[in-house]
Amino acid sequence: MPELLKLLPQSLSPAAVLMPIVERPEGLSLLLTRRATALKRHAGQISFPGGRLEATDAGPLAAALRETEEEIGLARDFVTVAGYLRPHVIITGYWVVPVVGFVKPGFELRLDAAEVQEAFEVPLAYMLDPANQVQRERQIGHLTLKTTEIPYGDQVIWGATAAMLLALSRLLTEA
Repeated sequence: MPELLKLLPQSLSPAAVLMPIVERPEGLSLLLTRRATALKRHAGQISFPGGRLEATDAGPLAAALRETEEEIGLARDFVTVAGYLRPHVIITGYWVVPVVGFVKPGFELRLDAAEVQEAFEVPLAYMLDPANQVQRERQIGHLTLKTTEIPYGDQVIWGATAAMLLALSRLLTEA
């Protein structure tokens, strides 16, 4: 683990993501995005909508809702905040606060093509089922790290997004 700490930048930028749990008649689902392939960082990866806190943001909640509206057009009126998960440190230099929110159906998405390639939903029960969580080793720089991935169709959720989902799963199973 000390070797991993050497890969982190000296200072971390505060950021927030919305973990949107959509209330569907058939059950709860998570709304995820695939980042645009032209982005400098995390291009093409599966993520939650969100980003860096700006000076005008009142805090992580404001940033998560603002970024969600900018990236996928999900209006904050559809979101009821359930709470927060512990912050996650991301190797690219972010200190990310996950904001868990329930989303009422009836919304219409408008993707910002410069940031988001696509948006899709995955049943929450599928994401939280340990049987769908696969252990794998990934090469980060010269380090080999054990990670958890969640494959879903042709998508693979890994990295910070998978870590946040695992944190949510632990929280729900401890309750």
